[in-house]
Formats: sequence, structure tokens, C-alpha cells
Amino acid sequence: MHKRKGKWLMENKWFTISVYSENNVGLLNRISGIFLKRHINIESLNVSKSEIDDVSKFTIVVNTTEKWVHNIVGQIEKQIEVIKAFYHTDDETIYQESALFKIASGLLFDERQIQNIIKDNNAQIVTVSRDFFVIAKSGRRSEVDEMYDQLKPYGIMQFVRSGRISVTKDVMQISAILKEF
Repeated sequence: MHKRKGKWLMENKWFTISVYSENNVGLLNRISGIFLKRHINIESLNVSKSEIDDVSKFTIVVNTTEKWVHNIVGQIEKQIEVIKAFYHTDDETIYQESALFKIASGLLFDERQIQNIIKDNNAQIVTVSRDFFVIAKSGRRSEVDEMYDQLKPYGIMQFVRSGRISVTKDVMQISAILKEF
């Protein structure tokens, strides 16, 4: 629990919720319904294989109060397929997002600044064709947003960003919990 001197912190903060579950049809719909009922927007969602065989990991990012995130995690854990759910602040996790930018090919050669933007942002060109090229950027949301803002004046043909992926700084006790079952 993240209570401070017996009281919940009531200001909105970014939280990453990690949900370990069996991979069953319909669970995502029920989890999203928990947020919908409370009028809390899911800012980012990623579902992937976890470090445990046959267990999926949902990574959900929300901006809400600690009391609300605590209640939401409790509701998520009531779902029969859910093994365990946790929540963490940004300071307690290491996280990244990935983005792809599709840009007109002529700009790569005609606008020297484009090459500088790619280099300065530690981004990579992943493909080049006659009509377009694609840049990949991984980093924190603010870093991806900054690169977007730098490229926007030149024209972005397409843009897509992944959901957050994260690991906690502290040891997750999920493996020990699973040994109990």
C-alpha cells in the first residue's frame, strides 16, 4: 500500500499497473470495464508474454489518485483469471515506449536538419523506399513527443506509438506467489 501517514495521497499521478493472468478470452474487456465504470482513461495498454510460462502480463498506464488506483487493482484481482495485480509510480519502474515515424523520402536528402534530428534523438532509420522512409525511436514518452514536435514541421506521413513496457526496480514477488499455487 502506498499510504502516507495513514492518508491516501489525493493528487493525480501516473501509475503503471501490472496484471499477471491466465490468457483467457474476454479478460481485457472486463478489465477495461473496471476503468470505464470509474471514468478513468487508460493512457497506455500493452499485453505480452511474461517471465512465467503460460502467464500473460498486462501493463496499464493511468493518471489518477492513489486511492483510485488501489481500488482498481483490488477490482482487477477479483477477476478469476487474474493471478496478481500490482501498481507502481513512475519512480518505481524502468519504462520505455517505441514509436515509428513515416516521412517523405525527399526530406532525408533535401533537409539536412532531418538527419540531425534522427542523430540527436538516438533514433534509427529502419527502412528507406523511393517514396518514404521510416524512423524508429524508443524512449520515454516525453522523448518520443519531443521528436514528434521536431519532425512535425517537415510533415509526418504516419505516426504510431506503442504502449508502455516496464519492469520494476524492486524484485516482483510474482514467482514466489505462483509457487504457492
